Amino acid sequence: MKILVTGGAGFIGSNFIHYYLNAHPEDQVVNFDVLTYAGHIESLKDLEGNPSYRFIKGDITDAQAVKDAMQGVDWVVHFAAESHVDRSIIDPMQFVKTNVLGTAVLLDAALSNKVKRFHHISTDEVFGQLGESDAPFKETTPYSPRTPYSASKAGSDHLVRAYFETYNLPITISNCSNNFGPFHDPEKLIPRFITNLLEGKKVPLMGKGENIRDWVYVYDHNKAVDIILQKGVIGETYCIGGEEKTNLEVTKKILEILGLGEDRLEFVEHRLGHDLRYAIDDSKIKALGWSPEKSFEERLEETINWFKENEWWWKPLKKDRPNVDRSAQKSYG
Repeated sequence: MKILVTGGAGFIGSNFIHYYLNAHPEDQVVNFDVLTYAGHIESLKDLEGNPSYRFIKGDITDAQAVKDAMQGVDWVVHFAAESHVDRSIIDPMQFVKTNVLGTAVLLDAALSNKVKRFHHISTDEVFGQLGESDAPFKETTPYSPRTPYSASKAGSDHLVRAYFETYNLPITISNCSNNFGPFHDPEKLIPRFITNLLEGKKVPLMGKGENIRDWVYVYDHNKAVDIILQKGVIGETYCIGGEEKTNLEVTKKILEILGLGEDRLEFVEHRLGHDLRYAIDDSKIKALGWSPEKSFEERLEETINWFKENEWWWKPLKKDRPNVDRSAQKSYG
């Protein structure tokens, strides 16, 4: 089997490549990534020289580059996306270009190359937000995106389904909750807070930390994707979730594991379109035999230890990196 992974130098994509090659050493993986600020080829340096792995630098909006990369490919696993909500507030057109147009280019090439499976990675944010007592999102929840990021991902989901309905392209889709784990870009909440604290800085928590997110460890997410590839029904969507935690609960747990006090907290204004709660009903994927292997707390401690032990990876990324969260708040009041 030859698999094309788009966005394979990103956080979830790089973890997927490591997971997949370990689980299926007989297969070949082609990593297609343009290496934006969020693409870190260093995350895959241990695969250099591996005959089962190949990297191609390319943009998913470049039709010719995509067509060339897809030659002889059996499956496409599409991770590539602009994914930071605050950046989408500042530059929404880049999100439309990458997430909508890029997905369309990939779908067209997959159809021309007669790929046997096109799996699209999406987000629970396409469903909008939940109240504290609302039932969790599931595969049949109506779409109601509230930010340029989630709207662009919703558009890509609809395109994937349209290629299945119109052209019978064999697709599957997964909508996952918030991921965390190794190689997580330090502008996202958990790695940002961990690395800030390791550097002796405070952590900027929006509002009172009341926003609720559903957290899944990146390994467990990628195990679910593999199960969908092996057992999933063509044309179906699968929601992948974890454990619900308020942002304040997550922050306090990080402080506790690091042995630090709440004086390291700094409360800041909410960003625009800051959804209150996400939660996922993952019973459909669990029916295929999937479940997380460890608790959120156990995985969070593992993640903190990884960042402690891998300063070589994250310190260069934080050097001179603009404060995206603050700039979004400053620019939009």
